[in-house]
Amino acid sequence: MDYGQSLLITLPEIILSIGGLVLLLVAAWSGAKATRAVSISAVALLVAAGVATLCYTGDAFGALYSGDQFSDFGHVLIYIAAAISLMIAPRFFQRAGLARAEYPILILYACVGMGMMVSATDFLTLYIGLELNSLAAYVLASFLRTDERSAEAGLKYFVLGALASGILLFGMSLVYGFTGSTSFVAVLGSLGGGMETGALFGIVFVLAGLAFKISAVPFHMWTPDVYEGAPTPVTAFFASAPKVAATALTVRVAVDAFGTQTLAWQQIIIFIALASIILGGVAAIGQTNLKRLLAYSSINNIGFLLIGLAAGTQEGISAVLVYLSIYVAMTLGSFACIMQLRGPDGEPREELSDIAGLSQTNKGLALAMAIFMFSLAGIPPLFGFWGKVVVFDAAIGAGLLPLAVIGIAASVIGAFYYIKIVKLMYFDESRTVLQTGDGKALAWIGAIMALLVSPLGYFSIPLLGGFANNAASALF
Repeated sequence: MDYGQSLLITLPEIILSIGGLVLLLVAAWSGAKATRAVSISAVALLVAAGVATLCYTGDAFGALYSGDQFSDFGHVLIYIAAAISLMIAPRFFQRAGLARAEYPILILYACVGMGMMVSATDFLTLYIGLELNSLAAYVLASFLRTDERSAEAGLKYFVLGALASGILLFGMSLVYGFTGSTSFVAVLGSLGGGMETGALFGIVFVLAGLAFKISAVPFHMWTPDVYEGAPTPVTAFFASAPKVAATALTVRVAVDAFGTQTLAWQQIIIFIALASIILGGVAAIGQTNLKRLLAYSSINNIGFLLIGLAAGTQEGISAVLVYLSIYVAMTLGSFACIMQLRGPDGEPREELSDIAGLSQTNKGLALAMAIFMFSLAGIPPLFGFWGKVVVFDAAIGAGLLPLAVIGIAASVIGAFYYIKIVKLMYFDESRTVLQTGDGKALAWIGAIMALLVSPLGYFSIPLLGGFANNAASALF
């Protein structure tokens, strides 16, 4: 084993780990007054890690870690989402009086775990990366220590996360017991010669544990409460970067470890996809909190993502990556808009009733919010429409026409509550006095994300599609 080459391949995680340790010492020495400097440094470290990701490829540490094009795609998307989450956070925590330098450091260490997740080629690496991310996430969810909702969100996330980890570990132990290895390559070869019932149960438990991490039905129960209770910048982070890591991990496990038994896991994925689309759409209709509504929206969108995975083809995986990229832009933009809503007392406003008549007081913010809602609904000509087109096309190409038809029909349910938000902003009278606008960073990020998901986004199709195809080909 060439340790020097392995260290170069894992350089992104090394940069973030060492950088996080240095920043932790700075935070301990300087306290809250170093928050701004630590946040800027954390963004710089994420940029450096992103550059390092693209410089070295190959297997590291005896094929426990893979730096291929698929992991490169996941790393870059995770680092972009994390950097944006850091940029939108300072003003929020300053207003709450809880601006602390530990926040960006926790984001960095969560990114270390997420990087290991998308590069894992062994169940041991998978679990270490997943737990590194989860431990930071539990603290982030309860970061507002004086807020009961935040503390409750952190506790619920911790308890249910521990349960999901136990399910995942049990599934991994069954897979190991019936295949004799934790390596994805070895498991793939062992299952290629036939699968025993115990190994099938292992696959079911592993997919159940991963379904919790991507908040797919029926393991979605934590998502609405955590999204609503966590600080809004943390919710934006949860809805983007960890979603990318967990989805990429699920894809890699399904293809790299269980690829010779596609029919075994395909049925599970199809059920989870349809259940997520339908429940995410129906449950969101009665929500009155914007963050809770977007939680069900994320469940709904995970269902569409899994349609691409259910295809089990290179085109399907490429479609998942394209959809995931567009979803990250739509989600971060939506939360950037929500964070600009404040009452006369300066407190955040998150209720649906608060955005009634928004177009009369802030036309730019209402327009950006409308773009994100229509794009999430998949209404042409916005770029979110293209995300749905590619996953449905992949499903039809794989012979899953009924799945695509049901998915298209069920997307109408989600369109209802997205359009309801637009209707409130443009056709209802304002019932709340809002102080919209909360810093240039939020306004700029919201505007940039709105442009990316507008019809201008279609110009990126050759570039985005090329990257996604190359990344998907690394798994086949």
